[in-house]
Amino acid sequence: MRVALFGTSADPPTSGHQAILGWLAERYDWVAVWAADNPFKSHQTALEHRGMMLRLLIEGMQPPRHNIGFHPELSSYRTWETVRKAREIWDNDIEFTLVIGSDLAQQLPKWYKVEDLLKQVRLLIVPRPGYMLDEGVLQQLRQLGADVAIADLIGLDVSSTAFRDRGDTQAVTPPIKDYIHQEHLYECQDVPKESLPIR
Repeated sequence: MRVALFGTSADPPTSGHQAILGWLAERYDWVAVWAADNPFKSHQTALEHRGMMLRLLIEGMQPPRHNIGFHPELSSYRTWETVRKAREIWDNDIEFTLVIGSDLAQQLPKWYKVEDLLKQVRLLIVPRPGYMLDEGVLQQLRQLGADVAIADLIGLDVSSTAFRDRGDTQAVTPPIKDYIHQEHLYECQDVPKESLPIR
């Protein structure tokens, strides 16, 4: 059984995340998703809200995907700990693939117990617009022991940052947009539309 591990800061989760989940669901037996705090980022929204938005993102997928599961118990500051938890949930014979965006590839060598982590998982990097994959970074990851592959998918040109900074509504699905308004999660959503910067 092949399990893809896809943790994201989801601040908020976007239609880009949804496209990645759909792509993964076609290629893996199970896709485990969770919202996480990235120690290299500052987060605007509580983990509880980000997890709820991820649930809405999965539930809103068309066609519905029955091999994607929301796993908040995998959430950790340290991916090494996440993989340890995953080993406790699933059988040891399962092949785990850690999925990251190309924006995180350069950070990865600084992660906690990275060499031990890379011995336990395959690594799949999803290209993101604006984050070119540097061959030197890939070489460094391989030297650390990574069995690395590049997804034949280009992430959508949307981002959580664009939504937070500019209120880019193309970035989020309608159920998440409704949840954000209901919970007043991002400052840009409480500003009158006419005062938002024009894209």
